[in-house]
Amino acid sequence: MTKTEVIASVAGDLYATEQALDAAIAHATTLVQAMIGSRTTLNISAVAGAEAQTKAMAAIAGLAAARQSMIECHNELAKDHRRLGYGTFAGPFRDKGEGDDKPAETTGRLRAV
Repeated sequence: MTKTEVIASVAGDLYATEQALDAAIAHATTLVQAMIGSRTTLNISAVAGAEAQTKAMAAIAGLAAARQSMIECHNELAKDHRRLGYGTFAGPFRDKGEGDDKPAETTGRLRAV
């Protein structure tokens, strides 16, 4: 593998991990919402399921801490990348939320703006 391929592989794994954490947080919050909504719909006391709901919210807090650690990892990798002289590495420019893994189309020529 070339340096560029290795760097791209690590960057891809980092991006996938960030996305997985975001998805896990979204799913866990949906679970808590469903727990509260179902209790309300069934007209059950707030005491019922309170311990399970507390544990689910603790899991969300753990996921949030993991996400923050991954952000710090991302920042450290970026520092190392620059410090080692690899310059700026970027795949096709996109917003993180787009989720489209298709490479950017190129026309093969440049033009003055």
